[in-house]
Amino acid sequence: MSRATFLVEDIQLIRDELMPSMTELGDAHVVGFAENEADAVAWFLDLGHAWDDAVIDLFYKQGNGLGVLSAVRQRRTDQRAIVLTNYCTDAMRTRCSALGANAIFDKSTQLDEFFAYLRQETPA
Repeated sequence: MSRATFLVEDIQLIRDELMPSMTELGDAHVVGFAENEADAVAWFLDLGHAWDDAVIDLFYKQGNGLGVLSAVRQRRTDQRAIVLTNYCTDAMRTRCSALGANAIFDKSTQLDEFFAYLRQETPA
């Protein structure tokens, strides 16, 4: 069963490639996207119930993914905050985990693992 997924990614080329791949390979139902921290936080505050997975890049032209992670920290237990970034250092993994990320994946080397994680069901 598809999970309602919201993507936070500011690079259009990446969004254009990632969204159909998330649908096809990750069985995700993409319900929307934001290009910056402020728009993402506003969407999550307004529609906090309308998503299952938040896929969050860490760096944008305006704001960053750490602020988005903080905004979705208080969420239902079946909602997942998933970081997908090119900046996947041990220190950043630690920071993201501390802010409540369920999983952190490297865009360059862990896309197969990312898509497999999207396909996983979570208990309600």
